Amino acid sequence: MSFFLSALGLMMVLEGIPYFCFPKKVKAFAEKLPEMPDSTLRVIGFFLMMVGLLVVYLGGGDNA
Repeated sequence: MSFFLSALGLMMVLEGIPYFCFPKKVKAFAEKLPEMPDSTLRVIGFFLMMVGLLVVYLGGGDNA
């Protein structure tokens, strides 16, 4: 459970960085989201999930 909470906390930190550093750009991007096709958002989401899984796998320690 502590690993899950650590991962959740790290995710929240990483998700918060753009809002803290570039609030105006985040707002502008959020306004453009409805114009983007669903297929593009799905591809972006899938890519981010795969990169996240790769990071978790590589950072998992003993992979053998």
